[in-house]
Amino acid sequence: MTPVERYDVVVLGTAAAGLTAALRAAADGARVGLFEKADQVGGTTAWSGGVAWLPGNRHQREPGLEDSRDQVLTYLTALSHGLIDPALAAVFVDTAPEVVDWLEDSSPVVFETVRGLSDYHPEHPGGRREGRSVECPLFPFDELGAWAGRVARGYQLRGEIAMSETPLGRRAPDGVPREELRRRQERDERACGQALVGRLLKGLLDRGVEPRTGCRGERLLVEQGRIAGVLLTGPDGPFAARATGGVVLATGGFEHDAELVRAFLRGPLERPVSVPTNTGDGLRMAMRVGASLANMREAWWVAAIDVPASGGGVVAWQVNSERTRPGTVFVNRDGQRFTDEAANYNALGNALHVVDVARFDYVNSPAWMVFDHAYLTTYGLAGRTASEPTPDWIITSPTVAGLAERIAVPPTALEATLSRWNAHVAEGHDPDHRRGESHHDRAWGDTARFGETRRATLGPLDTAPFHAVQVRVGALGTKGGPRTDGDARVLDVDGVPMPGLYAAGNAMASVMGMTYGGHGGTLGPALVFGLRAGRDAAARALAGAAATSAPAPAG
Repeated sequence: MTPVERYDVVVLGTAAAGLTAALRAAADGARVGLFEKADQVGGTTAWSGGVAWLPGNRHQREPGLEDSRDQVLTYLTALSHGLIDPALAAVFVDTAPEVVDWLEDSSPVVFETVRGLSDYHPEHPGGRREGRSVECPLFPFDELGAWAGRVARGYQLRGEIAMSETPLGRRAPDGVPREELRRRQERDERACGQALVGRLLKGLLDRGVEPRTGCRGERLLVEQGRIAGVLLTGPDGPFAARATGGVVLATGGFEHDAELVRAFLRGPLERPVSVPTNTGDGLRMAMRVGASLANMREAWWVAAIDVPASGGGVVAWQVNSERTRPGTVFVNRDGQRFTDEAANYNALGNALHVVDVARFDYVNSPAWMVFDHAYLTTYGLAGRTASEPTPDWIITSPTVAGLAERIAVPPTALEATLSRWNAHVAEGHDPDHRRGESHHDRAWGDTARFGETRRATLGPLDTAPFHAVQVRVGALGTKGGPRTDGDARVLDVDGVPMPGLYAAGNAMASVMGMTYGGHGGTLGPALVFGLRAGRDAAARALAGAAATSAPAPAG
């Protein structure tokens, strides 16, 4: 016999969406079962910068960064291309301020505005140059006890430095003093996604909810037309977790499953940069019971390069700020520039998926990031400091023609591309791809030169030797999944809510469509729809319990 556990609400996944759903359900009085497939909790949220795009939040108002519901909706509509559900977008915008208020009033979560972080398309109607992105301040992990060592950690961010303390956040352009970093280590104070996950986890532990790790959701249990629970496989074998209020799928996307990637995504995905357990478990469970799907072709795209790992092998390194600084361009196999290299990383993914219909091939994939020695000795690359010798994984040549031969692009074409680029840089503009015209481009470039407008991202490539690294299509996660209504209830193929089934985070069809609103455009919706899912599931469970326990009418 399969063991059975009974709850009011069952949540699968412990990243931002799952933790928030569980926290809200528990706070509302529900018995919560929280399960995680991996051995550690936090998912890709714990690897992330931890910034959440939550427009209209109360911290935005404190420094006088005015905003309005209409402006946010105007902005999302301007980016929609018909892929954003207006009703769902309105729910997100209306709930974003509430999420900040509720988490701060009901849990250890605290937010601060990250000054200087703009929307990703600030020049579009309704866009803003700062205010809509928030992050958690440092959180001392010694408050988590034994759980402090059970939160997943990524490789690109130093957990003790907040986004607001990076050059991008502009509060500490010279870095955090070593004495302060040592002080933070005394209580294991962490920032970014670690701070967000740590605070949410502390809120759950305070309410007596402990995640169960190593438990993978396999199949949903359907009884009399509603989802009654889920069958899981744990360390001791299979078991059933029944839920009177509902099951929340917060299992992440499907970017690490080659079959699903091939079936659904619009183009190549070579380097997922998320936790490897994102293999579409929630998607498969939802499909089996007849869920309607949406936004399946999209992902949170990034450009990545392969960098040797300290323990052997390679890791996919996101070249987010590196590609925006002066002295570097992207070229394709023809040796030609093909995009604004300083555009936000999600939008850049569109350029990597362009098809040449004559060749019937992806013309810009593979691509190459080309830079000169002045760039390398000024900025470094992928964790390599500017003073270190050039590593052998960076392709190098004393001449542009020699570099072209090494990366198999036409030498004359690459020479012409760099000559044209240098001429335009001297004139102070990029007529080919408009690099540097957006506030976002300049903010992500050389922050020491931010006041020099386009010069923050425009710089010549004229100092030998010349270098290149191959750029590959990466993704933070996929954006497709079950369609949901405003309370994160999964819809069936007829558009009707499926009783007892919810989805949030990257396990649901993203409210953002093909776009990325701004810094934290993934985590903001995850928090919003995680909260709404947990609240609705708890309410249904408690209402059902009240109805069952009510005395029968007399007579």
